[in-house]
Amino acid sequence: MKSIWKGAIGFGLVNIPVKLYSAVQNSNLDLDMLDSRDLSKIKYQRINEHSGKEVPYDRIVKGFLLKDNYVVLEEEDFASAMPEKSKLIELENFVDINEINPVYYETSYYAQPETQGKKAYSLLLKALQKSKKAGVARFVLRSNEHLCVIHPLNNILVITRIRFQEEIRSAKDLEIETENVKPKELEVGMALIKQYSSDFDISAFKDEYSLELMKIIKAKAKGKKVVVKKMQPVKHVSDDLYEQLMQSLNKKRA
Repeated sequence: MKSIWKGAIGFGLVNIPVKLYSAVQNSNLDLDMLDSRDLSKIKYQRINEHSGKEVPYDRIVKGFLLKDNYVVLEEEDFASAMPEKSKLIELENFVDINEINPVYYETSYYAQPETQGKKAYSLLLKALQKSKKAGVARFVLRSNEHLCVIHPLNNILVITRIRFQEEIRSAKDLEIETENVKPKELEVGMALIKQYSSDFDISAFKDEYSLELMKIIKAKAKGKKVVVKKMQPVKHVSDDLYEQLMQSLNKKRA
């Protein structure tokens, strides 16, 4: 596994040298777009929407649409706005990780300590485990500043990038109005949640689409006939909410 970042975690006056490794990977299959006539790869061109001609890369600039006009940004503009390059993940405060809404989570990295930082790393890990807290910090990755939380997972520190508040869209324009729910409907709804409740086991959930697609790919590679799953007809259920809940409870019991 190749590290993607090298620096240190700032814990008070203590610096913990670490390397970061990506903790996630895409389970989607990497499919190429091909010409059906000879299976050649499809290439993309940078086309001017008005002239229809291809634009050389050295003539392409970046701009922001502001009040119906584009403001073109130069290299020095990006350099001026770029955060100060730092190799430090500076812990700013500690919070209960349950207070962070999952909508803020982006991606995670494993933090591996360098030899000289193993003891301080172990101290921070055990302190977070015992306090059941997570550290909130900022760090610069690929010229961009990111907000993150540092939390323990199976005796390793994990750096999870989280979104800034301005990156979360407001839901006020959706105009969602809650309707009155009858006490007996709420009671059965609570019973249904209880009946389906269990400890979370991520291994029980698989990317079924990618698995099935890979089976089809391997079968076609061997010249075998591909068996396509037929959609099962959906059985009609009552329009009455209470009756739907009761049928759900009975289905689970069965």
